[in-house]
Amino acid sequence: MRPDSSPDPEPIAFGQRLKILRTRRGMSRPVLAGLLGRSPSWLKQVESGALQVPKLSILLRIAEALRVRELSELTGDDGRSGSLFAGPGHPRLPDVRAALDAFPTVGDRPAPSAVHLQARLARAWSARHSSPNHREVVGALLPDLIADAQCAARQADTPAAREAAQSVLAHVYFLTQFFAAYQPDAPLLWRVAERGMVAAHDSGDPHTVAIAAWLLAEAHRDRGTDHLDAAAAVAEGALRHLEAHLPDADHAVLAMTGALHAAAGFTAARRCDAGTAWRHWDLADTIAARLPRGYFHPVTSFSRSVMGAHAVTIAVELRAGGESVRQAARVDASAIPSRPRRARHRVEEARGHHLAGSADVALATLEHAYLAAPETVRYNGYARAILLEEAESRNVALRERAASLAVKVGVLSA
Repeated sequence: MRPDSSPDPEPIAFGQRLKILRTRRGMSRPVLAGLLGRSPSWLKQVESGALQVPKLSILLRIAEALRVRELSELTGDDGRSGSLFAGPGHPRLPDVRAALDAFPTVGDRPAPSAVHLQARLARAWSARHSSPNHREVVGALLPDLIADAQCAARQADTPAAREAAQSVLAHVYFLTQFFAAYQPDAPLLWRVAERGMVAAHDSGDPHTVAIAAWLLAEAHRDRGTDHLDAAAAVAEGALRHLEAHLPDADHAVLAMTGALHAAAGFTAARRCDAGTAWRHWDLADTIAARLPRGYFHPVTSFSRSVMGAHAVTIAVELRAGGESVRQAARVDASAIPSRPRRARHRVEEARGHHLAGSADVALATLEHAYLAAPETVRYNGYARAILLEEAESRNVALRERAASLAVKVGVLSA
């Protein structure tokens, strides 16, 4: 009983929760049932309580279809709390968090020059793109980078020096956000994203502001359906901000315009707005064609080589398994120079095959992703969900294959 002696409210049954979430998502019963590979009558029985709570593999598929971030939101069971899309927490996370939490003082150390910090950042991004365990590499570099960049921003003594220092600081926060993504510390991610946006605006550099907006839009979209409006608004606002700079834009600003169109397309696809999603993809593809063949944006990975990967993601977000498989067949993954970006594309390709009902191909594709960048698979919620689902497959060969990779990834214990 509560202190006011009023009776405790009755817990909401699983079926009721499922129906509420489905309705809130704007999804009909036949559509959700089709995504789950079940009949509408089966789903109706689950929602009415005539059938028991499905097994974990089906729960994971329902959660993905309805964009549920916390399994407890679907089940009502706090024992099953925790984000479906957060990894286990990287060993370097406490050191990175401590660097961000440290109390700043003006004269605690001599500030490196902006040029020196830019060179260190360039090496850090290069290491991230070339390393299979990119979080380990970046996590080792970030604490000193954060401290030095903050120190440089505090000690800058002229307007030009302050703008240059704020630009470098923003880019350090951008690298930090890549590390913090999919970690079990959502407040840290948002703190980094907001600090990056503030530093970017203080730098006065349109390219830096555009990157901050792109990262903020990504964070909103990955947070869940309640943040899709914010994700779309940030991307659209940043595109308007860049319009005046496009006539004389350099490759970096052009790439950010394309990356923002791709981000807007992903958000529209997650809303099941196919027309808007593919329109933004077309705009991004037009911009990519204006870039040199070898150009690759160091933060967003935007380039000609990733446009096919973007098409796969849009098809997957639209829940179009067949189309995502067709798009994946057109992509030369080996042309994507970044190992983590190449692995992420493989994960999206695996999602497409899984949607199309080809679990064996999905697992093979995840194995390719793991070879490219193990940490990408380890911290990707979609990859983890596929492995958990197939680890319960009735097909012995599939079950053993999924379990083997799941143990390597850390989803299951040996």
